[in-house]
Amino acid sequence: MMNEQRFWHRLSGHFILAGGALILLALGQFQWGGVTETELAVATAVPTQPSLVEETGVETAVTPTPLPLIPIPVLNDSSLVPLPNPLTYQTKPPAHTFQMHEVARGETPNIIADKYGISADTLLGGNSWLSQESNQLQVGAQLIILPVDGVLHKVRAGETLESIAELYRVTPQAIIDYAPNNLEFPFYRLVPESELVVPGASIGQFFFTAPKSVATNAAGQPQWKVFGTGTYIWPSNGRCITQFYNGFHPAVDVSASEGSPVYASDTGTVTYASFAAGTYYDYGNLIVINHGNGFETFYAHLSSIGVFPGQTVTQGDLIGFTGNTGRSSGPHIHFEIRDNDFRTNPLDRLGGGYQNCS
Repeated sequence: MMNEQRFWHRLSGHFILAGGALILLALGQFQWGGVTETELAVATAVPTQPSLVEETGVETAVTPTPLPLIPIPVLNDSSLVPLPNPLTYQTKPPAHTFQMHEVARGETPNIIADKYGISADTLLGGNSWLSQESNQLQVGAQLIILPVDGVLHKVRAGETLESIAELYRVTPQAIIDYAPNNLEFPFYRLVPESELVVPGASIGQFFFTAPKSVATNAAGQPQWKVFGTGTYIWPSNGRCITQFYNGFHPAVDVSASEGSPVYASDTGTVTYASFAAGTYYDYGNLIVINHGNGFETFYAHLSSIGVFPGQTVTQGDLIGFTGNTGRSSGPHIHFEIRDNDFRTNPLDRLGGGYQNCS
């Protein structure tokens, strides 16, 4: 009888342990999101106190006391996370090495350009601040000398290789092929505020377009009172040319002391007589004469103007005086001949000799 009672006591103790283990398992899943096999082994392997019946002989049931459950720390395994790519592409800025030239007394754009074997256009292309109309450079000015004929372009935010090439009417490949620009395949990324050399490009120039007429007929067509002879005389007494016709300077600059007389090169109607405004301030005081046959003549940098729009003049009439107004570094007259807005070389139409003072 006593043995049977001991058997049932022990069996009930095991049931209690099993139930406690199940409760702990359920609590562990609720609190920690699931119990691992290791944790379960710890919970079920907890030793119990021996029954007091075995020690004292008294049939007293003793509830076993489990050891506290210690959670096993979970390690985050990042062994499969890819490392940063050490070969990430980084844009390289251009790496130019330019010669510098300090302007000496008496030097002109043509003299400096010839010294370095570049065109006068390229001298302007590397120094956009340089006067397009000056007959002499300021002594001591520092000029960038590009190693090839072209333009030095500062990259603006939002510009692309294609837009820059289109601006200067060259191919994108021409810009890529210039090694110091550091444009690498396949990205060809541009760095804002950096400078690219654009080989074969020309900076060009803004040109003032004068009114074609100050009077029109009923059909809105120009109404000319007089027409030119088609021949042209020199606009000043001197013929000392300090700057010749070229890509960025479609005129001749004739040196003359300030206040020297300026004459109408051919008969025509004055269509402009004022200080050139806005973008075209380069010209300073400007007179434009339309000769009624498709030709116009321009007289710029004047110190004073002696005619008015709508006035008709005859070849050789006094129209003003030479000066140094606008963008100019010395007194001279800037003289242009245009054929239906096409800027031609005045020396092709002016008769007589001249002196090269460039």
